[in-house]
Amino acid sequence: MGFDAIVIGAGPNGLAAAARLAGAGRKVVVLERAAAPGGLSAKHELHPGYTVPGVLHDESLVPRAIAERLGLAKHGLAFRKAPSTYVAEANGPGILLAGDESGADAIGKRSQRDAQSYRQLRAFLGRITPLIRAVLTDTPPSLSPGSAGDFWQIARRGLSVLRLSRKDLLELARTAPMCVADFLNERFETPLLVEALAAPAVASTWSGPWSAGTTTNFLLRECAGGEALAGGPPALVAALLAAGRAAGVEVRTGAEVRRIRLDRSKVAGVTLASGETVDAPVVLSSADPKRTMLDLLAPGSLPLKIEEELHRVRSRGSAAKVHLALSGPLELTGSDGRLDEAIRIGGGHVDELERAYDAIKYRRFSERPHLEIRVPSVADPGLAPAGHHVVSILASFAPSNLEGGWTAEARERLGDAVIAVLERYAPDVRQRIVAREILTPADLETRFALTGGQLHHGELALDQLLVMRPSPSAARYRTAIPGLFLGGSGSHPGGGVRPTAGVLAAEAVLAS
Repeated sequence: MGFDAIVIGAGPNGLAAAARLAGAGRKVVVLERAAAPGGLSAKHELHPGYTVPGVLHDESLVPRAIAERLGLAKHGLAFRKAPSTYVAEANGPGILLAGDESGADAIGKRSQRDAQSYRQLRAFLGRITPLIRAVLTDTPPSLSPGSAGDFWQIARRGLSVLRLSRKDLLELARTAPMCVADFLNERFETPLLVEALAAPAVASTWSGPWSAGTTTNFLLRECAGGEALAGGPPALVAALLAAGRAAGVEVRTGAEVRRIRLDRSKVAGVTLASGETVDAPVVLSSADPKRTMLDLLAPGSLPLKIEEELHRVRSRGSAAKVHLALSGPLELTGSDGRLDEAIRIGGGHVDELERAYDAIKYRRFSERPHLEIRVPSVADPGLAPAGHHVVSILASFAPSNLEGGWTAEARERLGDAVIAVLERYAPDVRQRIVAREILTPADLETRFALTGGQLHHGELALDQLLVMRPSPSAARYRTAIPGLFLGGSGSHPGGGVRPTAGVLAAEAVLAS
């Protein structure tokens, strides 16, 4: 049976691409290697009765504009206010940090100067957010414009830039290339606050807070969606599946693509690991770019220059995941009895975050990893037995190329290091562990077919963002192979739980 388009991968981007194409009248099949759809956003049972809602736990990057473009509200998707993040502190009360100006109240208990600076920072972010969000929900401009549409897109973006005041425009130009440590140290005097704000800008990246360009990561993240999803990442997957079904999308699980087939240098379909062939003139891959272009295409399919360009794309995994099933709540000593849904644990100073990053330069994992924690069972008690909880931890930094390899012993040592850090702030946690799951970058690569175990399908760095993501020849979703498109996290606007790249890639197919 022939199709108009084949989509590789049933994560949020793949499902979004399929729904968009099918909604435009195309006959679409989605091929997923795993036994269930969802990719990194698929829920799985950690231990009997304990369910983790996906490997990627932060869904605050989903833009309302993209959800509305796909009509996901009528398929059950609902937004909610993002939870405040509790920044834990050794021997102290920590900071309960809201993602808006109300966070200044908590900061003001330590420093009125920092509270005022936080209000000013949120105001600046609010002024540049319309511009950044427009960039994040639109196809990157052409590096060599040749059509009226290309020139209009550039002109339209230029007009949106001019809506900023001269002062804000200069500040954006000044700060975007900076390291995030300098950007925040200019504004705040509380070390705990600086580290807490800097950490998300370097999580799952091969960079530390003193690395140039990390302020860009900070700005792109802070100006993205900003809202959480009722039901978390699995709710997004469910809504995308429902939208796809309503439009006639066929989803096949347990269908691993082994080869993208070409006929006279154009896409002709795919061959599955089972030997079955599926025909279509268009293949849209939401797998990572290196896997798609260097593994799924036969050797010699690409021009040598393009192949070399893709080999230069950096996809080094730098973070691990640890999931815990607990027999009780995760109680932190400074949280005043609250059960926090989002928690951040570091060393208390931005230089401690840099030291954690230093380890991966020497192919070691940090013995004092920075922990980005979600306790999804606080918002959704059904994920665990009554009174019990599940905990999802992103542990930075752990390199994909660990010296000696990721043996079973190394995996357990990493898990022990994470628990040792957590135990400093939650003394009872070890006694409450019913089960734990440790996913090293090597495990992430094997389980989810991620090159290097890179959770974002490619490192988030200045030379791998916007019009350079994943590479100049594929920055606008089309590739050098007619009929082959890239629409995963390795394409603009980047990684995380969001379906934007899939939608924009689908629109590139429709425009071709």
